[in-house]
Amino acid sequence: MGCFECCIKCLGGVPYASLVATILCFSGVALFCGCGHVALAGTVALLEQHFSTNANDHALLSQVIQLMQYVIYGIASFFFLYGIILLAEGFYTTSAVKELHGEFKTTACGRCISGMFVCLTYVLGVAWLGVFGFSAVPVFMFYNIWSTCEVIKSPQTNGTAGVEQICVDVRQYGIVPWNAFPGRICGSALENICNTSEFYMSYHLFIVACAGAGATVIALLIYMMATTYNFAVLKFKSREDCCTKF
Repeated sequence: MGCFECCIKCLGGVPYASLVATILCFSGVALFCGCGHVALAGTVALLEQHFSTNANDHALLSQVIQLMQYVIYGIASFFFLYGIILLAEGFYTTSAVKELHGEFKTTACGRCISGMFVCLTYVLGVAWLGVFGFSAVPVFMFYNIWSTCEVIKSPQTNGTAGVEQICVDVRQYGIVPWNAFPGRICGSALENICNTSEFYMSYHLFIVACAGAGATVIALLIYMMATTYNFAVLKFKSREDCCTKF
């Protein structure tokens, strides 16, 4: 067999669906975890500097955000390993494995593990739909603040008195208690907050993190199809009366 035929044979055994899903999963999780981690730190800094000057008012929020940052580390590590495992399973169930390593045989343990991957991938897919929805919440909050600042900058605003009546109250979002001081920023002070680099950095990072969560959801959907197909292949190959070509 020539080199060209050997390359074609190897490329024919690549699980492209699992490969694309793995690349998309790694990219999405990296964007979500990296950008989300930095954006959460920037959000705490904005709250401490402008909306809640008393540390006791946002102490619980700071602890929750710190816990979420640790969870992000765990998510990144888990999906790195899980993606590699699913990619390896995709290679295992290709026709190239049968051609290179002899007759393809399955065991009850192998089919059980493959079925476990199917169930776990479906559970992770549903969970990441919730993560995607949750990641859109800070984007919505920052967009409301940004749009309020754009109203202040608008030339249709009637005088200084009208500007000072335009406010943003973060207490209504429930991230700080109602007794937090000041909790509410109006007029030119709000405009100054929107002009800070911390605000724009956090806003854009939350958008990228939300996009990363969406990419991970798409990757898990592809994984669902790939693992279901792999399980079907193993189930079919376990039959004694199955044909030699699938």
